[in-house]
This record gives sequence, C-alpha cells and structure tokens, in this order.
Amino acid sequence: MKPWLKRSLIATATLIALGVGGATWFVQQRLPQRSGEVAITGLKAPVTVRYDEAGVPHIQAQNEADLYRTLGWVHAQDRLFQMEMMRRLSRGELAEVLGPKLLPTDKLMRTLTLRDEADKRAALLDRNAPSTQALQAYLDGVNAFQDSHPAPLEFALLGIPKRPFTTADTLSVAGYLAYSFASAFRTGPVLTQIRDELGPDYLKAFDLSWASNGAVAEGERQATAAGLPAAATAAPKPSAALLQPADKQALAALGQLSDAALAQAQVPLFEGSNAWVVAGSRSASGKPILAGDPHISFAAPAVWYEAHLQSPGFELYGHFGALNPMALLGMNSQFGWSLTMFQNDDIDLVAETVNPANPQQVMVGGQWVNMTERTETIQVKGQAPVTLTLRRSPHGPIISDALTTGREQTRPIAMWWTQLVAPNPAVEAFYQLNRADTLAKARQAVEGIHAPGLNVVWANTQGDIAWWAAAKLPQRPEGVNPAFVLDGSKPEADKPGFHPFSSNPQEENPACGYIVSANHQPAAATAAPGYYNLWDRALRLDRQLRDPTQRWTAATTHALQLDTETTYAQRVLKPLLPRLNELVKAPEEQALLQQLAQWPGRYDMELTAPTIFQQFIYELAREAMADELGGDSKDGAAPTPFSNLRRTKALDHALPRLAADANSPWWDKRDTPAKETRDDVLKAAWAATLQHLRATFGKDPAQWTWGRAHTLTHGHPLGQQKPLDKLFNIGPLPVPGGREVPNNYSGPLGPAPWSVTYGPSTRRVIDFAAPHKAQGGNPVGQSGVWPDRHYRDQAEGHARGETRPQWLAEEDVARQTASTLKVVPRK
Repeated sequence: MKPWLKRSLIATATLIALGVGGATWFVQQRLPQRSGEVAITGLKAPVTVRYDEAGVPHIQAQNEADLYRTLGWVHAQDRLFQMEMMRRLSRGELAEVLGPKLLPTDKLMRTLTLRDEADKRAALLDRNAPSTQALQAYLDGVNAFQDSHPAPLEFALLGIPKRPFTTADTLSVAGYLAYSFASAFRTGPVLTQIRDELGPDYLKAFDLSWASNGAVAEGERQATAAGLPAAATAAPKPSAALLQPADKQALAALGQLSDAALAQAQVPLFEGSNAWVVAGSRSASGKPILAGDPHISFAAPAVWYEAHLQSPGFELYGHFGALNPMALLGMNSQFGWSLTMFQNDDIDLVAETVNPANPQQVMVGGQWVNMTERTETIQVKGQAPVTLTLRRSPHGPIISDALTTGREQTRPIAMWWTQLVAPNPAVEAFYQLNRADTLAKARQAVEGIHAPGLNVVWANTQGDIAWWAAAKLPQRPEGVNPAFVLDGSKPEADKPGFHPFSSNPQEENPACGYIVSANHQPAAATAAPGYYNLWDRALRLDRQLRDPTQRWTAATTHALQLDTETTYAQRVLKPLLPRLNELVKAPEEQALLQQLAQWPGRYDMELTAPTIFQQFIYELAREAMADELGGDSKDGAAPTPFSNLRRTKALDHALPRLAADANSPWWDKRDTPAKETRDDVLKAAWAATLQHLRATFGKDPAQWTWGRAHTLTHGHPLGQQKPLDKLFNIGPLPVPGGREVPNNYSGPLGPAPWSVTYGPSTRRVIDFAAPHKAQGGNPVGQSGVWPDRHYRDQAEGHARGETRPQWLAEEDVARQTASTLKVVPRK
C-alpha cells in the first residue's frame, strides 16, 4: 500500500474511531466562515463581505490594499488545498507529500525550470508597482488565513506542513498554466518519427501548413470542395535521421510523462475554449453581447473562484485562479472579456549534437558551446531525497533530463520556450486588463501577455468589440517547420527575435459585426505555426453568427453555447459509408450504418450514433496506424508513438484526409505479407467497433446511448484511491456534447466508455445593455472544502447546461445576500 494512502486511511479510521461527534467537530472546524466577524493582520479599515446563494463573496473595501488582502483571505478559506497543490505541482514538490509515485512529475517540473525562473522573476518585480502591491496584499491575506485556522482536512490526511505563500509561488503557477497548453511534447516526436522512418507519403494525412486566410475560410473551402482535400506540405526528409531508436523511445516516454504529470495531481489543465462577441448592430438590445466558455480539465474543486470586488474607483466581477488576485475572466457595468487558447506553437524541441571529446558541450552556430549544469534536491515522502542534475544548452533546458534512464545513450533534447525567454509581465498585464474600460486600454494591456498564447475577446457598453491574439510570436528561419524536432547544430533552431504585437492576428470593430474565437487557426499576415483545433467547431459557430437576420439575445447566445452539432462526422464518413455499405451485409449492421448516414452529427444523450461513430474512428485509427507506430499502450505499459498520437490534435486533422485517400500507405499493414487496402481496414475497424460496444454495453444497440457511454467525474487528488473517491469525487454525471462541438465536453480519442476530461469551465453571457443580468456558473461549486454546502451544489445544473445570475447591481447583491462576514483590522 502506498505510504500516503496508508496514512490517509489510518487518519480516516481514526476519525471514525473518535465517534460521530468528534469527527463532526473535526470537519466543522474546517468549514468556511461566511458570517460573524474576523480580524486580519495588516488591514487598514473594516471590509464587508456579503455571500450570495452560491457562496460567491461580494467584497466592499475602502481601499485597494484591503480589497486584495480580503480577497486572499476568503479565497484561501475556500481553496487553500487547491492553492497548495498548484504550488507543489508547479514547483516540483508533490512527491514530498504524495510519495514516490509523483517523483516523475516533480522531475519534469524541475526540468522545465518553472521553479528557478519564478524565483528569479519574483526577485525582479517592482515592489512599488500597483500590480505587485496588489499581489502582495492578496498573498498576505492568504497567509493570514492559513496562520490563524486549522489546516484543511486534506492537509491533515496527507501530513502537509504549513508554510507561507510567496510571489514566486504565484509566478510558478503562472508558468504551469503556460506549460499546460503545450502540445509539442506529444506531437513533435511522433511527426518526426513518421517523417524519418516512414517518409513523406505518410505525412500527407497530416495538416502541416498554416494558410494565411485562417481556418474558418479553409473550412468553408473544404466543406464545399469535392474529393480529397489538398495535401499538406511535408518537410523534406533529412539526409540523415536526426533521432536514433533510443531517442525516439525517450521522447515517447516524455510525451506520456507530460500527460500524466498534468493529470495525476488532479489540478485544472487548460485545453481549448469558445468566445465570441456580437456588436450592437447584431443584437436585439442594441448593445454588444459577449459569450465565453473556456475549456479546462475538470477537477474538484474547479479552476475558477468567483468574487465581486469593490473599492473607490474600482469594481469587477471576476473569475480568479489559484494564487492569482488578477481576474483572468471579468466584467463590470462598463466592459468585460473572455479568453480562449491561441494554440500557437511557443515550444520547440531541439536535438543537440554533443561533442565526442567533451560531453558537456553541444554544437551551436558551428562552434562547441558549454552547457551549464546544476543540481536540485527533491524530497520524497517515505524515502531518501533524490538529487536531480539539470543541464541547459543555449537553446534551453535539456528536457530529456526529466527521464532517469538512458541519459548517456540518448541525445540531449533541449526545450526552447517563449515563457523562458520573453519578459512576460503577465501580472501587470492582467492588472491593467482588469481596469481596461476602453479599446486603447485593453489593447495596451493585452500586449503584455507573452506566454501562453491567448485570444482575448473584449467588449464595452460604448459599443466597441475586439479580439487580440496575445503572444510573443517568434521569428523562425524561412522554411522551418517547428512541428518537428529541430536540429540544434543547424540554423533551423535559431530564433532571430519576435514579431511585433501589431502584426499579431486581431480585429477591432469589424464590419461584419461579430468576432468568434474557437482555438482555430486565425487569419494573419504573420505566420503563426501552432497546434490548432479542428475548424469544424469554429465553422459551426461562425455560420450561426453570420446570419444577418438573427438579432441575438442572451437566451439565444446561451443556446448556442449548448449546441452539440458538428460537421466532422460527415467529413470522415462521407467517403467511407459507400464502401461500408458494400462490405457489411448483416441486416442489423446495415441498420446501424443507416443510423450513421442519417445522423446530423449531434451529440445528444439519447442517441446511439455518436457512440458508434466515436468507437469507430478510434478503431479506424488503430487499425490503420498502430502497426506502424506501435500498439495502443495500456496503463502502466511503455508508451508508444500511437498512444501519444491519439492524444493530439494532429490525429483529429488527419482522419478526414486519411478516410478520403484510398491510396494512402497507412492502409497497408506492415506486419503481414499481403497488401491490405482501405476496404480491408474498414471491415476490421467496423467489426472491432461492434465487438467492443457489445462487450461494453450489451448486445442490444438501443442500449448504446451517448448518455450511458459519455460521463463526467470531477476528480479530487484524494479521490484517485478507493474508498476516498466516494467522499471527494463528484460524479459520474451523464453529459451531452463531445469532441469539437460548441458544448465541448471532451477527452482524448480512445475506446468506450468515455470519461470526459475537459469542457466548459464556466458559461458566461453578458448583454451590455444590462450587464447586471449577466449569467455564469461553476462546474461543481465555489468551495473546495468537503463537505461544505457549496462543494458540489452546481455540478448537476452545469451538466444540464444551466447558468445562474452573477449579481453586480447593489440592489441585487443586497437582496441575494445569504450571509455577511465583517472583516476588521487585527489590533
């Protein structure tokens, strides 16, 4: 039994042994206080905190320092364990409290140098800047709560010691959020292996070019074009293979470790998003309507903490992340904004050439250059500390050092990352964005966001609407494709500088009267390579929003957020259904094919077609590609390129191209003497689909409904082990939607049943004719403290697509106040 689990179970048994009364007292001591009076050190004047029916604090302070100090206090009493886990994950300190299972995660995070960079940048913060003072006041509030209250239940179960939270912790967490967008670790190694081992004909299925007209325009072109979409441009095969088998195996392990590291800690991972805005000319109210639903991995507690802040000259209803007093989503009576992930490629993997005479040197610019080296110590619960040696080349940290085996046998792989080389004054940028009530102020604030790449969709009551792709876009040598691992000894790995913000994709008050952002490739004059999502979701939204007869309301906008339809299934099935109709003869199976043929692509819970389709495309990919890229590795098994590929957007883009190309070399199995065709693979994939669904859900296809196959569980770090899952996890809940539909309840491509991993982290709709009637929500609840009444009170409603008012007007706040907490200076 794992040491931390043994300790948890002993502690739980101890609580039971103390009796119901003692256990109740123990838990009650740790519940949030939302009424009465508390005293906080450092407060200058009394502060009023009114909690509404959802547990959202409405904070009124007489000055900004008290406002942020109180925000830190109330945020901590609801989310202190989440703050601790986010800090420990980002700084590579999870093994200290969760044991050796988390040691690989800690090694990866240390290798990313998030901890080291955050410490350096924290030391350089301007202590006189209002943004830094706000951050410090907030952290003082967090620490004031921690110092004066019993440790949360999870701290007691895991034996986590208390220690102060610092500005370096906040910057470490910001670095983790930037890293959580990165797809390079999964995508780059797989595509490089396909290029080097299989050749350019195999790359034709993948979309490796970036059209300047944007993905929505490209989607329209492909949707109306007949036949096979134009082949993507493949990079030429190098004269000698850049990576050896051991290198590829190490990179596959790194890709799997990257995924596991972000999942094991059960902390929110940023995945995708929807955001759009319509101008007053397109709305029924005559004012802009802003909608946003960032797609983030589900966990208990959820990523966002809602709070309404008021002090003289400042008001904001915001969505806050752990250890961050600057709202990442926000609005007031004058303006508001939402975010989506830009999906630009801001990480390059660089294979270094080592000097045979000196293993501490690598070839850069025609010369041998020294790598730097340092050691860090990782504390491991129940075991001796582990020393990790970290190297860095001129291109960046040697990320392959996160792996403990084969260091001498594999080529060093460096990571060039915008996050580590750009100034990235994100704290200041979001401080200003929280106050950006004009187009000029918002544009200037957004320019300070360098990494991760974000799309900021903004509007105000004056009628302005805008979108800016916020990122430092690196300049790369002509013809370099960063989707592949780059050769560090050649100029292809060089970065001459960054493009100016003015050349980033952006729109301000467009003539069409609307802007939509859905993680798709945007139109831009500057090349912006990236790991963009399928264009189908963006195209679905765009087609609805462009209708000139539609006058949008808050209700119709919310209905669009809940849309479950996509054209992706038709794109994949169109060339395949005629062949399947020829190959499948059994009447029952013909009836299932007819369902797919008539299915409009909606992922509604009562339907069976989406279940059949999702299982089929997984089996199709596995039958076509697993023989070339290794089988689909099971949990705990050595990773394969295919198991990493099916977790990437590259495969989503490839499947329609592959389906339409009867001559693709992927159809022929390399491990058989015969030459298989597309028909052979289709037959095998169809048979495997039915076999799996019958074994999983029963022989009656009527039982294969999407609601039964597609569920959501909000996992807590302690809920990964039974019986603690019954206490801390929330779910499973049947949910509609699916991969790349507007209601994007989604997860990696794989076999049924499907456990949703990410989706709408909130659904906000703001009509700026009446911003005090804005709607939003939380996937589980405001509180992270079990068994507080707000721990899970929104979970079922969120799964059904419900929202609730986000009270802004004073009369509404007063009427909806469920309790009041008086916060006074400690004498």
